[in-house]
Amino acid sequence: MKGARLLSVSVAIVPAAGKGERFGASPKLWADVSGEPLLNRTIISLLEAGVDRVIVVLAPERATDRERLTRVAALADPRVEIVTNPDPARGMFSSIHAGLHVVGAGDPILVLPGDMPFVRATTVAAVIAVCARTGRVVTARYGDRSGHPVALPARLGRDILAKDASATLSAVLRDIGGPREFVDVDDAGVVRDVDVMGDLES
Repeated sequence: MKGARLLSVSVAIVPAAGKGERFGASPKLWADVSGEPLLNRTIISLLEAGVDRVIVVLAPERATDRERLTRVAALADPRVEIVTNPDPARGMFSSIHAGLHVVGAGDPILVLPGDMPFVRATTVAAVIAVCARTGRVVTARYGDRSGHPVALPARLGRDILAKDASATLSAVLRDIGGPREFVDVDDAGVVRDVDVMGDLES
């Protein structure tokens, strides 16, 4: 699927501004996963699926941590851009807000949290393809559990920006999203976010 051009969605937002306090002293975004930083793996899955623009939303202190940022090789890709969330304590939805303010509300977007490094590129491409075909909110599902990525059609952009940044994406989608499609995948990575060190163990 590398380089696939199935896309109605050409922009992905990667919320990665949370403190990750449960993970421990070391910021989880830089944690080693099979020899590379966790955040790098998340970005690569999007690029390999053919996403044209990846907006990585970081907290202010991480956006200026040049030493660690240089270790995330994917950030040097011209398709990747760092955006700062000035107040990440408001929650993940505030990072989606920050990303949308940069890309504009008129484009469909894909949301994949930065702490989900195990999602496969083929899964990303499958979610994008269903969004292109249906024009609906599309969510990856593993077994009976829905997860990420989530594709959001362009028609929702302005409504999302109109919501309070301290809301949650799930609550906003219940309010404005309309019909939703689920893509059933054989990819446990869609429900495998990293909260504590043990979540990195296979």
